[in-house]
Amino acid sequence: MPGTDAMARHSVMFLILLIQTARGQVSYSIPEEMSKGSTVGNIAQDLGLDLQRLKSGKARIFTRDSTEYIELNRNSGLLLIREKMDRESLCAKTTPCAVHLQMILENPMELYTITIEIMDINDNAPSFQKKDIRFEISESAAAGAGFMLGRAFDPDVGTNALQSYSLKPSDQFRLELHSQADGSKNVEMILQRPLDRETQNSFTLLLEAFDGGNPVLSGTVQIHITVLDNNDNAPVFMQKVYKTTISENAPKGTILTVVSASDADEGSNSVVTYYISDTVEKNVFDMFLVKEQTGELILNGQIDYEKVSHYEFNIQAKDQGGLSNTCKVIIDVLDINDNSPSIQILSNSHSIPEGCKTGTIVAMLNVDDLDSGVNGQVQCVIIENIPFAITSQSSSFFSLQTEQELDREREADYNISVICTDEGVPALSSSVSLHVQISDVNDNAPIFEKSNYEACVLENNTPGLSIFTIKASDADWNQNARVSYILEDSTVNGVSVSSYVSIHPDSGLITAVRSFDYEQLKDFHFQVKAQDGGSPPLSSNVTVKIIVQDQNDNAPQVLYPVQTSASVVAEIVPRAADVGYLVTKVVAVDVDSGQNAWLSYKLQKATDRALFEVGLQNGEIRTVRQVTDKDAVKQKLTVVVEDNGQPSRSAVVSINVAVADSFPEVLSEFTDFTHGKQYDDNLTFYLVLALAAVSFLFITCVVVIISVKVYRWRQSRFLYQSNLPVIPYYPPHYADTGVTGTLPHGYNYEVCMTTDSRKSDCKFSTLGGKNILVVDPSFAETMQRTIKKKSSIDDVSSAESVRKVISM
Repeated sequence: MPGTDAMARHSVMFLILLIQTARGQVSYSIPEEMSKGSTVGNIAQDLGLDLQRLKSGKARIFTRDSTEYIELNRNSGLLLIREKMDRESLCAKTTPCAVHLQMILENPMELYTITIEIMDINDNAPSFQKKDIRFEISESAAAGAGFMLGRAFDPDVGTNALQSYSLKPSDQFRLELHSQADGSKNVEMILQRPLDRETQNSFTLLLEAFDGGNPVLSGTVQIHITVLDNNDNAPVFMQKVYKTTISENAPKGTILTVVSASDADEGSNSVVTYYISDTVEKNVFDMFLVKEQTGELILNGQIDYEKVSHYEFNIQAKDQGGLSNTCKVIIDVLDINDNSPSIQILSNSHSIPEGCKTGTIVAMLNVDDLDSGVNGQVQCVIIENIPFAITSQSSSFFSLQTEQELDREREADYNISVICTDEGVPALSSSVSLHVQISDVNDNAPIFEKSNYEACVLENNTPGLSIFTIKASDADWNQNARVSYILEDSTVNGVSVSSYVSIHPDSGLITAVRSFDYEQLKDFHFQVKAQDGGSPPLSSNVTVKIIVQDQNDNAPQVLYPVQTSASVVAEIVPRAADVGYLVTKVVAVDVDSGQNAWLSYKLQKATDRALFEVGLQNGEIRTVRQVTDKDAVKQKLTVVVEDNGQPSRSAVVSINVAVADSFPEVLSEFTDFTHGKQYDDNLTFYLVLALAAVSFLFITCVVVIISVKVYRWRQSRFLYQSNLPVIPYYPPHYADTGVTGTLPHGYNYEVCMTTDSRKSDCKFSTLGGKNILVVDPSFAETMQRTIKKKSSIDDVSSAESVRKVISM
């Protein structure tokens, strides 16, 4: 590229400049053609963001076009050049030239706008479309005749753009510049004095264009002029400017306008031909063509308002004599609504937690419509009646955000259709579908199916009996909905409830830990907590009541008459007793309840059944007839007390009744009965006692015999394995007559050997007043030590005697 050296020399003069930072927007200014990896700016510092936020938010750069010129380093927060940027390729003549980027962060979703202005450097020299220009000029052309040269092209802008022209040699012609509507200038060559073909029939001039850069760059073109014989009149256009309009997407071959010029000459010099000036840019030259004979301007390509909305160029009319004239053609392209809105999803949260605050951004959309005016104005809406709304941050950026708090238990996910429509006629629209899943938050405590529970269990149940199951449900999801059941701490009759019942943590099955006794515990209640698996966990409590149902497990108990074996109690009935005389009343109770405690009384056995009867409900024993002389004095009644349970239980009581008028008579009748019973009781007691004594003696003898056998066996085994000489043992304080024994009185010696004593030494010592003798295999040396030194020299001699005895 012609300006590469200049660019290298001057790029150091550009400094990256931070222009503005406000409300999530930052602007930078950099020179074009910066090398890859160059730093644009520290976006984290300029926006006041923490580097950790860039990482956690998965910061990324979004560009509308496919070419990514800028990249973000999350670790350092720097914006770096990814691809070299050529200002002329990006913006052509548009100033200022800027690249608009968006930095997107997630969790929470944020959007920052970044504008990077590309500053021009003088890297392009002016150039002409053709290498040389040729004219045929009649020698009759008067001074002041003009010949359009067009212009040079310089892609640079500002001072680096095209600034001036020079023509050499300049004695015959001079240059004149004509400003255009787009700011450019066309160059016209003006004849200063008439030409003389006979003097000079051709000229070669050099046209040079200069820009304003430092250093100045230039481009040249040669102009070849051929002098012709007399041609008095140049073509003249009917209009100097032709204006027309055309709709974009007009078909190829459409006639835009017709230019017309006339020549006052006659013959061949009056024949005019039309052509597009060589000074136009190549894209214009390819887009249009003009018929040489008719001057019809025809569309030769596909015109698009979004690319170019205005064309301006020159058409020349030239006669056969070499004289020419130009007119200007201005074409305005009319926009039609031929582009639907383009929707790009910048960021999308596929899952958001329930209960998030209103206004939480779910997705960010970039919507572009290449049309202009109302055709390019876009509105986005949501058709469904859902708690989401579309808001516009700018003309092309839209946010999908929550309109109210979300509840996963009411709606677990949403399919959201966003429709974007422009305001053209007819309107064009595009749509995009977003799927948003609502993630669960532990915001629901478990709920029991009942406000309280009550269950019955029969007493005397087996431990481990399953009583019943309680159930709680949680409207949350997954781990937050996993319910565990916990038995709350409490006491029943001063004992922890956990010793009565247990509950399975997963199923809620309540199980009896012990056997219940209705007579001790009729009912009890406790609390069960249902707790979910969320963090933090939520819980709820319910009261459970266990009712113990009675079973007929207790027989009636007779309170009266009291049954004793020590004496005989008799009820006395006088012989003159009337019918219905109350002899006695059997009083009984049953600790069971309900019908299990309903008692009935029956006379099971009696000496004379015709004399007495018992009340079925009250247990009263009465006479049913008059007592006669034939009735025995001693009467024995057996009454059965029976409850109403299933099966029924009963108790039996025996009652002695004496039919007599005097106490001596009663006493004589019951004496034999008492003695007989006492005799039988004493005999049983003595038999049991004798059997126990014989059994104890037998067991004692067996144990003693076994102990003796074991002791003798161990002694014989010990002596057999030791293989030691026999040492006499003298009992403590052994005394012989006259004290003539080998050892003095009061000495006691013990020999202690191991099973491997043949490898041991023989030593003698005294511990706690007892002498201990240990012998080595050779029995050659013996040593005795005594702690208590109360003996005299005779004692020492006695010790020497001990050694002799041992050595024998």
